[in-house]
Amino acid sequence: MAAPLRFPDDFLWGVATSAQQIEGGRNAGGRGDSVWDHYADDPSHIDDGSTPRVACDHHRLWREDLERLKWLGVKAYRFSIAWPRILPTGRDRVNPAGLDFYEALVDALLEAEIEPHVTLNHWCLPQALMDEGGWANRETAGAFVDYAEAVTARLGDRVPHWTTHNEPWCVAILGYEQGAHAPGLRDPRLALRAAHHLLLSHGLALPAIRANSPGSEVGIVNNLSPVVPVTGDAADLDAARRLDGSFNRWFLDPLFRGRYPADAVEDRIRRGHLESAELPFVEPGDMETIAAPVDFLGVNYYSRIAVKAGPDGEPVGSPLSPPEELTEMGWEVYPEGLTEILARVHRDYAPRALYITENGAALADEFEDGQVHDTRRVAFFRDHLAAAHRALTAGIPLRGYFAWSLMDNYEWSQGFTKRFGLFRTDYETLERMPKDSAHWYREAVAANAVDDAR
Repeated sequence: MAAPLRFPDDFLWGVATSAQQIEGGRNAGGRGDSVWDHYADDPSHIDDGSTPRVACDHHRLWREDLERLKWLGVKAYRFSIAWPRILPTGRDRVNPAGLDFYEALVDALLEAEIEPHVTLNHWCLPQALMDEGGWANRETAGAFVDYAEAVTARLGDRVPHWTTHNEPWCVAILGYEQGAHAPGLRDPRLALRAAHHLLLSHGLALPAIRANSPGSEVGIVNNLSPVVPVTGDAADLDAARRLDGSFNRWFLDPLFRGRYPADAVEDRIRRGHLESAELPFVEPGDMETIAAPVDFLGVNYYSRIAVKAGPDGEPVGSPLSPPEELTEMGWEVYPEGLTEILARVHRDYAPRALYITENGAALADEFEDGQVHDTRRVAFFRDHLAAAHRALTAGIPLRGYFAWSLMDNYEWSQGFTKRFGLFRTDYETLERMPKDSAHWYREAVAANAVDDAR
């Protein structure tokens, strides 16, 4: 039997959640509405017609959830702050009760010796700002800076790790171009503006965060995937290049190279989304602001993306695994892709440090004798942590791993139909029950090691 794969003594084991998905308490404590509250009010937008009004009721049950973190033995907890809980209208009036809530959580985490890793924007744009154009409106970038200032002024002395945005691709492309997420728009030109303003707001906020939280790490989190062609045909190869440009490089090149990828810009011009390479939403100094050095890059990895060329040459997803091996999201289970994307980011962009900030799978749970069995999820975590270990042995500066997610929660447009959690949430009683994967992860954290099943 192969020896366990041991991680460095200072490797950070954690779990992750987001405010919109777990907190509930939509109107509690002076909270305003978010763009997702508004979007989900139309049941046609959500697979099961549900809303995040209650979600997992973490706003009320957070102390019990803290006990679950302690039971897991994790060293860190990645969570997000709901912007409309701090600034109900998106700007101007700060809500003290909102800051009190997160201050209590941070202090309790520190007392439990669990490091708080705070994300400022995990898709919680206040609806009041969406009414003014949302991320397509350049002024939203300034509003984000004011929000970051308010939060870090209160918590900056205790939070050692800040993330500005989670997955700006999802916000801009799913929300403003594909219409699959809030706010449900289908306008590629607005999507490109939204993407730029998200990145710009990240750069603009860095000085305020660092001033209020000296010595902390500050970075951003991108969802990244290797993009592979299903065949070696020239059309499929070009489709893979196109999708890599729009999915990965459009959000990495500005951060680390101070420019948008030229080939991806040309692709957008050919599709009629841009008039020329002179991007109308980029103002003097923007790219320098976006490319300000960060302390880390967070990588959310779920699967590789296999594509072929559609009739018009545009990329079309075509998983290489058989349907029965896909997750309930329709994604391939491909642990090798985690090593590949970390190596690619390290080689091409050389961030100072990397964290795997989300990694998990929506898979079916089985009940037997009062237990929740999720054998495939256990294998998923084991194999992806082994892939993370291979990245470490290759010299990649990987500092930690955050399992997604602590508990089953509101899965955006899928509502409550998809379960990613280590703990199963009963949405009727709100009871959380540890799955086999929770027990397995607890043991891995305690051992600081995993078995390599290869």
